[in-house]
Amino acid sequence: MFTNGNKASRRVPIGRWTSRAVVLVAIVFSVLALGAGITGDESDNAAANLPDSAESARAGVLQESLGTSEFTPVFAVFDRDGEKLTAQDREVVGAKVAELQPLAAEGQQAFPVFAEDGEAAFVGVPLRTDTPEDELEEPVTAIREAASADLPDGLRARATGGPAFTVDLSKVFDGADVRLLITTACVVALLLLLTYRSPWLWLVPLSVVGVADQVAATAVDAASRVFPFSVDGQSTGITSVLVFGAGTNYALLLIARYREELRREESRYDAMRVAWSQAAPAILASSGTVVLALLCLGFADSPSSRNIGYGGAIGIVVAVLYALVVLPAAMTLFGRRLFWPFVPHVGQDDPTRTGFWSKVAAGVTRRPVLVSVAGLLALVVLALPLSGLTTGLSQTEQFRATPESVTGQEVLAEHFPAGASQPTSVLVPDAAADDVRRAVAGVDGVDRVEPPKPEDSAEGTTVLSAVLSADPGSERAFSTVEAIRDAAKDVDPDALVGGPDAQSLDAQTATDRDQALIIPMILGVVLLVLLVLLRSIVAAVVLVLTVVATFAASLGASWWAFTHWFDFPALDLSVPLLSFLFLVALGVDYNIFLTTRAKEEAAQHDTKRAISVALAVTGGVITSAGILLAAVFTVLGVLPLIVLTQVGVIVGFGVLLDTLLVRSVLVPALVALLGRRFWWPGALSRDEVRDGQ
Repeated sequence: MFTNGNKASRRVPIGRWTSRAVVLVAIVFSVLALGAGITGDESDNAAANLPDSAESARAGVLQESLGTSEFTPVFAVFDRDGEKLTAQDREVVGAKVAELQPLAAEGQQAFPVFAEDGEAAFVGVPLRTDTPEDELEEPVTAIREAASADLPDGLRARATGGPAFTVDLSKVFDGADVRLLITTACVVALLLLLTYRSPWLWLVPLSVVGVADQVAATAVDAASRVFPFSVDGQSTGITSVLVFGAGTNYALLLIARYREELRREESRYDAMRVAWSQAAPAILASSGTVVLALLCLGFADSPSSRNIGYGGAIGIVVAVLYALVVLPAAMTLFGRRLFWPFVPHVGQDDPTRTGFWSKVAAGVTRRPVLVSVAGLLALVVLALPLSGLTTGLSQTEQFRATPESVTGQEVLAEHFPAGASQPTSVLVPDAAADDVRRAVAGVDGVDRVEPPKPEDSAEGTTVLSAVLSADPGSERAFSTVEAIRDAAKDVDPDALVGGPDAQSLDAQTATDRDQALIIPMILGVVLLVLLVLLRSIVAAVVLVLTVVATFAASLGASWWAFTHWFDFPALDLSVPLLSFLFLVALGVDYNIFLTTRAKEEAAQHDTKRAISVALAVTGGVITSAGILLAAVFTVLGVLPLIVLTQVGVIVGFGVLLDTLLVRSVLVPALVALLGRRFWWPGALSRDEVRDGQ
C-alpha cells in the first residue's frame, strides 16, 4: 500500500530485480568510463584568468607571431642576506654563468647582472616560451641545483622568474587529486558514520558518491575536448569537492525520507518508491539551481571561471544522477538490516517530530519577532569587517607556504628595480618607436626603458621593454601600466602594452566585469527556480535575501579571520565571485529542502505549525548535510594555494552559518512572522487553513 495514494511512486524503477539491474548497469558503465583513458584539454595556469580579448593577451599573440618573445629567463639570484658580496662571491657568480650556459635555450646566452648596492647578483638563463608547462620542471630544477652547488659559506642561491613561478605553482597540484580524494573521502566517511551510527550504512552512499566523483572527472575531461573550456588543477579540485559535497547532501536527504517511510511501509521497495517521489523534486530543484548558477560562469571573461563553471555543472549532473538512480537501487539491495543497530520498523514513532529540532522549532516560532531581529543583527555584525576588504594578490602572495621563486623575487625586488625580472612590453610601429619610448620613459613609476635590440623588431613592429619600479602585481604596478598605455596610445593608438603586470591588470579588469555581470545572473536564476518551485513571490524574495545576507556575513567574518589569524594581505581576485556562487547556490539548497516540506505541511496546517513540522523533520538531516558540506569545502585547505584556502574557509563558514542560524532559526522565524503571506500569491496564501486556527 502506498501512503497518501502517491501514484507517481508506482513509476519509480525500484524493485527486487530492477534494483539489481540498475546497480549492475551502473557498475559496468562506471568501469567502462573510468577505463576509457580519456584525458582533458589542460589549460596553462599562467593565463588562466586572462581573456583572449585583453590587450595584454593580444600583445602576447603579436609577440609570438613576430618571434620576439620566443625566450623568457629564469633568474638565479645570489645574495648574502643583506651583506656585501665578497670578491670570491663575484668570481663564483662569474663561474656560474659558464655552468648555467648549457641549460639555456639553443642560441641564447646566460648573462650576469650585479646590483648597484653590491649586495646581490643574478644570472639570467633564457628558456623557450613555448616549452610545455609539464616540461619546465626539468630545466628549472637543473638551474636550481647548478646555481646552489659549491657556494661559499653564507652565499645563497634561489631561482625565480616566470618559468620558476610556473613550476612552483604546478607543484601545488602534484598529487592534488589523490590528496583531495583521500582527505575528502575520510572526512565524508567519518561524518556519515557519526550521522547514521551504523557500522556499514555509510559505506553505501560513500561508495556511490566516490564512484560518481571519478566518473564526473572523466566526463569533464571528455567534455573539455568538445566544448570551449579546459581543465586545470584548481577547477578539478573544486569540481571534486562539489561532487562529494552535493552528492552526499542529496544522499542524506533521500536516505532520511527512506528511513521515514520504512516506519510506514512493510516493503522496502515501496518505501523507497515513496521516499524517492517525495525527495526527488527538492533534490532536482536544488541541483538544478546549482547547475544553472554554475553555467552562468560560462558568460565570464575569465577562462578559469568558465573552467570551474562548466566543470562544476557537469560534476553536479553526474552527482545527482548517481544519487537519484544508483543510490536508491543500492540501498534497497540490503533491506532494513542496513540501518542496524537502529533498524526502522513499521509502526514506530518518528523521533524527529518530538526530538531536539521540534523543540527548536517551538522556541523559534513562539517569538518570531525577537528571533528575527536577533538573527538579522548577528548577520549585520558579522558583515561589518567588509568595510576594510581588499582584493588582488601579487604573484609572490599566491602561496601559503613560501616557494623558492617567491623568496628569489623578494631578493630581486630588494636589490634591483622591482620589475627587472618581469618587464612590461610595449609594441609599436617602427615609425613611432622613438616617440613612444620617450613618452613611456617619462611615466612616473617607470625605472627605465630598454633600448630595442635588432631581434626586438620584426615586420614593422618594435618591442620596447619598460622596467617598473613597483613590485610585480601590486596596485602601484597596475597604475603604472595604465599610465604607460595612456602615454603610448597618445603617440600611436595602435600601441599594445603587455607583459606579466599588464596581464594581471587585465585579469583584474575581467574579474570586475564578471562580478558585475554574473552575480545578478546567479541571483536571477535562484529567484526564478524558487518562484517555479514555491509559486510564491514573497517566499522567493525572502529566501534569496537570506542567502545573500549569509554570504555577506560569511565574507565579512572570514575577512576578519584572514587578516587577524591567517595574515593574508588580500583576497584573490576570483574569490568573491566563486564564494558568492557556491554559497548562494548551495545555501539555497537547504532552504529548498525546508520550505518544500513546509509547503507540503501547509496544505493541512497553519503556517506556523507547517514550518515547525518542517524544521522538526528536516532539521537533523539538513544540519548533518550542512556540517558535511562545510567540512568538505574546508578540505580545499590541504593545498598550499591561498585562493583555494580562502574559498574553502568562506564557503565552509557560510554553509555552517546558513545551516545553524539562517535556515534553522532566521528563516522559520520569518515564515512564522509572515504567516500565510509567505506563500503569496500562491494558493496557500488563500487556503482555508488559516494561521492560528
